[in-house]
Amino acid sequence: MGFKDADLPDVDLATYGKRPHLERMRILSQHWAEYGFGTPWSVHLLYVFKLVFYIFLGIVLASFTSGFGGFWDVASFWSQPIFYQKVLLWTMLFEILGLGASSGPLAFRFAPPIGGVLHWVRPKTLRSPPWPGKVPFTRGSTRTIFDVVLYVAILATLLTLLLSDGVEKSGQPADSVGLLNPKILAVLIGLMVVAGLRDKVLFLVARGEQYWVAAVFFAVLPYVDMIVAMKLIMCAVWWWAAFSKLGKHFSYVVPPMLSNAPWFRIPGLKRKLYRNYPTDLRPSKLGAFVAHQGTVIEFVIPAILLFSTNRTLTVLALIVIVIFHVFITSTFPLAVPLEWNIFYCFSAVWLFGLNMAPEYGVTAISPWLLAALIGALFLFPVLGNLFPDKISFLPSMRYYAGNWATTQWAFRRGDGDGDPGAEARLNTHIVKAAPNQINQLTDLYGPEAAEMLLQKAVAWRSMHSQGRALSTLIGRHVDSYENYDVREGEFVAGTLLGWQFGDAHTHNENFMAAVQQRCNFAPGEVIVVYIESQPVHIARQQYRVIDLALGEIERGYVEVADLVANQPWLENGPLPVYPVPLRRNERSRYEVAQQLESRSS
Repeated sequence: MGFKDADLPDVDLATYGKRPHLERMRILSQHWAEYGFGTPWSVHLLYVFKLVFYIFLGIVLASFTSGFGGFWDVASFWSQPIFYQKVLLWTMLFEILGLGASSGPLAFRFAPPIGGVLHWVRPKTLRSPPWPGKVPFTRGSTRTIFDVVLYVAILATLLTLLLSDGVEKSGQPADSVGLLNPKILAVLIGLMVVAGLRDKVLFLVARGEQYWVAAVFFAVLPYVDMIVAMKLIMCAVWWWAAFSKLGKHFSYVVPPMLSNAPWFRIPGLKRKLYRNYPTDLRPSKLGAFVAHQGTVIEFVIPAILLFSTNRTLTVLALIVIVIFHVFITSTFPLAVPLEWNIFYCFSAVWLFGLNMAPEYGVTAISPWLLAALIGALFLFPVLGNLFPDKISFLPSMRYYAGNWATTQWAFRRGDGDGDPGAEARLNTHIVKAAPNQINQLTDLYGPEAAEMLLQKAVAWRSMHSQGRALSTLIGRHVDSYENYDVREGEFVAGTLLGWQFGDAHTHNENFMAAVQQRCNFAPGEVIVVYIESQPVHIARQQYRVIDLALGEIERGYVEVADLVANQPWLENGPLPVYPVPLRRNERSRYEVAQQLESRSS
């Protein structure tokens, strides 16, 4: 790996694409185990510059608050409550602009390097309402002028809050310059609700399960209650993230993540993360042990921070949690949630270091309020773990645990006689801010290298537990892998929706119906496999297979034990799958989505 040059597999690009699909998956997953994506250092340096920009501009914007000195005097005002509020809302603004997670080359965004604002200010792009058949005035999948105005209004409200002065709030510290105006916060809260019902992607990109909830606490709670509520948000995120990593999936997440870390450059040590490189790429005992150190940290340290009244113990716990988040940031995980991790470092120090128990502990607020807060913060994670098909993994707080809903798309290739293939229709028939990834990469590296890089993303997915089932089910429903371009569903959705973050609920049947309405694919041209997350109490994952022209063609389940027993390239053949028939008079989700899309158009 060089400063400018990517580290690619040692293959003949001219003939590589002619090899069987599963052989390519073997080559690419083995290469990933040693070199990760092979990203040149210059790309990581760009992300470091972006982090510096995020930190610097956030301080500058907050410094305009009356009573603060210049931005260079941050040491004199960083402990002010309104500074904390503004840093949180600045992070929210950074994300909703598309500058944070899911930006840049590590999220397969090259030219342009972001979606976000470029997509959401453009009328006629796709939007994805969460309940189009149930919530009035949300049906349809086309972004209107109203949606654009709504999005711009959110940006304007966030900027207004960042540049506003503080107002007095009950219980605020004596030396406080005030807190954010609840009336302006109420405007933001309302706008986010309306925008989220029109396009759930906007609510998710703003990390609404954390930042929107925080804005509600900022607006309605007295100061001490607000501080305790913010502590509970952070602890809920840590605890539920830890809980979601207790299954069999998480051990398959960390070895590929560490293989991609730019500072982890010892091939021999990387190989020890896997059972028997290169023939067995399941996680080794060392790989699983390293993975679950994070699980232990996320369970134990938040409890210390929440209940400790000992300054030394609290400081030690803060050091551990800050190192934990800095470590995650340093690995540059795909989807690159870097700003969120840096914010959590700051938030942990500010909330738990400056506002220790018992003065700001759980006993400092009403037991009724405490019970209500715990109930609210536990409701969606509990439901999401029991019924993952109903609740997105972000409100469920199942972050980077490997137990994800996922899709894989197979586009029929062209016949070579002027037919570019089915995938090209996404460029010509759908309004969006960026061309397909294959076109972005082809402009940079040429068609052969571009195709291999996109396939490397599919290989990365195959190194995770559910990736084996995706490959099996695609192979089960195409005449030949070699007649199709197989794509990671995240990247299909990323260009068409403006953002992606590991949540296949954004590219579900409603999304597929919207794509089909615009592209009118013929039977067999596009096959999509959708695999739902595993419920906490059932050791299997449900799947659906959709032909965009014909609708749902198969549903069933796979056993988690089978997922974790095979290699990414299906060395022992396809996994066992267990199809189940539709019940009598039951319509598939795709049929319902198509009907709604037809009515809205």
